[in-house]
Amino acid sequence: MWPIVEKAAKDNGLVTAFAVVGLMMLLSGFLSKKLTFGRVQGSAIAILMGLALAYVGGRITGGTKGLADIAFFSGIGVMGGNMLRDFAIVATACEVQPTEARRAGWIGAISLLIGTVLPFMVGVLVARAFGYTDPVSLTTIGAGAVTYIVGPVTGTAIGASSEVLALSIATGVIKAILVMVFTPAAAGFLRLRTPRSAMVFGGLAGTVSGVTAGLAATDRRLVPYGALVATFHTGLGCLMGPSVLFLAVKAIFA
Repeated sequence: MWPIVEKAAKDNGLVTAFAVVGLMMLLSGFLSKKLTFGRVQGSAIAILMGLALAYVGGRITGGTKGLADIAFFSGIGVMGGNMLRDFAIVATACEVQPTEARRAGWIGAISLLIGTVLPFMVGVLVARAFGYTDPVSLTTIGAGAVTYIVGPVTGTAIGASSEVLALSIATGVIKAILVMVFTPAAAGFLRLRTPRSAMVFGGLAGTVSGVTAGLAATDRRLVPYGALVATFHTGLGCLMGPSVLFLAVKAIFA
């Protein structure tokens, strides 16, 4: 029986990958509800599970692609590849209507710019403190501090190593989890009570998953407003990361 299942999984790798990720999402949603009472979103738990499985896969096979190095899970390498990643970015951007974006106004645009540049600067300084000196690595890790999608997109564009790409993703994941966890606790201090404050918060925080989960745990009515502005971070970061921000880092640290 097992040889048949294994052959089917290998011959239909992408289908197997979707099935595995679906099961992980079900499990992470259950753990989120039962262990954290919804305070930590299921996607954050799923990301941590994925990182753990990638580490285990790399240790078992000695390869460089994590769980995808195991033949049974080879489809995960396709599902997590550049093609589907970039497709997801485009699909997310297509859902945003220009008429709705205008609701944020100038305050949303300013908070979006600050929320993109400030985390990037912090990421660059932290990477520099840990010994990274080349502009490519500094820019990639700094871009990861914007979001965990902007990091690998920027790093791929400017030729970063796989280790640095992994660090940029980890940086963005940690940021998203921190926003998810601490938003409800800091809601009173941040005065997250109105749609306008939610839009400013979404622009400054800059992680859609973190903002959505944090506002959902604070006040569900604020979620669309925060997510509206935060959605633009991925596109803006992917535009600025390998161009303006990379040139600025190169000018300073080269």
